[in-house]
Amino acid sequence: MSLLVACRHCGATNRVQEGKTGARCGSCRNALPTAGTAEAVTDAGWAQFVGTGGMPVLIDFWAPWCGPCRMVGPAVEEVARKYFGQLRVGKLNTDENPQTSAAFQIRSIPTLAIFKDGNVVDRVSGALPPPQLEAWVRQHL
Repeated sequence: MSLLVACRHCGATNRVQEGKTGARCGSCRNALPTAGTAEAVTDAGWAQFVGTGGMPVLIDFWAPWCGPCRMVGPAVEEVARKYFGQLRVGKLNTDENPQTSAAFQIRSIPTLAIFKDGNVVDRVSGALPPPQLEAWVRQHL
């Protein structure tokens, strides 16, 4: 089975065989994201990560000192693995990326947000149990 994977560098959509490692973008030749992992997102790379690729994006706004953030982390990674090719998943450390956190008025963490075409379509604060997180994500696919 092949999956559509958005390049994090140029935004081009690439068709990749499921399970293939070491795939490169057909346009810019940079490495494509590995299946099943949430990608680190920064203030500098925000617009490119969220605004390109043509698929919904789940962002986990978190911080390393936050206990509930650490609890929801494995569920976010599972969503990244399960919906690879249908959903881009990123994690933004709010301590290291204050501009984006302020722009989206992140007041509590973890906050999870779904973006489509660069715009927030839904968000939830607090650690959702894995079944609720997956159900919430499926609503937006």
